[in-house]
Amino acid sequence: MKKAKTTNPELITLIRFLKKQSRENNVRIWKDVAERLAKPRRNRIAVNVSRLNRYTEKKETIVVPGKVIGTGKIDHPITVAAFLFSEKAKEKIKAARGKTLSLLQLIKKNPKGSNVKIIG
Repeated sequence: MKKAKTTNPELITLIRFLKKQSRENNVRIWKDVAERLAKPRRNRIAVNVSRLNRYTEKKETIVVPGKVIGTGKIDHPITVAAFLFSEKAKEKIKAARGKTLSLLQLIKKNPKGSNVKIIG
């Protein structure tokens, strides 16, 4: 049987960039995120805002290697970087005075990945 591969050019470029940054900065976190994004879509992670609220504290930086969905509430400001966000998730995170970033923006801001937590 033929193995399915990702065909989204934006995702392929992001995975290559994450692996490159992992090698250049000698950081394991970006390679881990790239491997999680390379999984088939049905196995990719979807995280609710309520899970972010439950497992984070104020002012933390979080990476979601998949999609953030707007189910639930969030009551403290956090910075979230993900491949995709639903509109409701963006609204709820911003309403809690948090920030939403793309993975590329987070890597440019923090190439070493220090104080970054993966949730998923």
